[in-house]
Amino acid sequence: MTAPRERPERLPPYLRAQERSARTSLREILDDGVLVLPGVADAITARIAERAGYRACYVTGSGLANARYGMADLGLTGLSEIVDQVYRLAGAVALPLVADADTGYGNAIAVMHAVAELERAGASAVQIEDQTFPKRCGHFDHKGVIPTEEMEQKVRAAVRARADPRTLIVARTDARAVLGFTECVERGKRYAEAGADVIFIEAPQTVEELERIPRLLNGVPVMTNVVDGGRTPVLSVAEFEQMGYAIVLYANVALRAAIAAVRSVLTDLRESGDSRKLDGRIASWEERQDLVFLAAVEEIEREIAAP
Repeated sequence: MTAPRERPERLPPYLRAQERSARTSLREILDDGVLVLPGVADAITARIAERAGYRACYVTGSGLANARYGMADLGLTGLSEIVDQVYRLAGAVALPLVADADTGYGNAIAVMHAVAELERAGASAVQIEDQTFPKRCGHFDHKGVIPTEEMEQKVRAAVRARADPRTLIVARTDARAVLGFTECVERGKRYAEAGADVIFIEAPQTVEELERIPRLLNGVPVMTNVVDGGRTPVLSVAEFEQMGYAIVLYANVALRAAIAAVRSVLTDLRESGDSRKLDGRIASWEERQDLVFLAAVEEIEREIAAP
């Protein structure tokens, strides 16, 4: 009997199992220079990011709330939803995924559970923050933060919970808006001492603050969040890299691009009543099917059906 042919390299990601170990380690990526990290709110966006050459994706909590429910980022989504999101995206792309776990959904034990679930779902890094519950978008008003000691416990719990030592723990502090610049840097240092692999100081308010953060954290990998219209000055990736940042996050650029494009296209379609006028502004039929590997699936169907 002839053995069945195996061509796993040709199989779409949703038709094959992939060992998590096959994904490139984020630790290795960070050793290769600054990481530009796009936020993704669905599998198609993640695949576009992968094909565009990005080396990892950020599973954004605000994008999840906005895109799935049409809600503001006010802490209204829970662990099961971000776990489901990570699982779906891990099945769509081979890129490492950074999971936004908000506050960890409770105390230190809850953080351990969150890290375990997200790691099982396919996350290569888990981010937790020191906001009070319910959290808010880092660029909203009226945030609160928990005591430093409580967040240190959460960081230690997250480190203890990870099964794979390559899984990164990202500790975010929102203390800049609540307690000032000096306090947010001090918290960053203490979270790193507690075991966090990457420190994320949310919403610095001046270029000078952005410049000082990597220096003051003294070699700890630091992430910054670029939010056009937010509280932090917008700089280029090259400028952030020169300052010493390891990760430059664009959490919702893709979602905001989609909002603008869909609004424009649907408004024009309603007014014109003719989709032919949208040529060049919407993906072609072929582009859409290529993103979901239709040709590869059809070839597999033919091979399976062949005698």
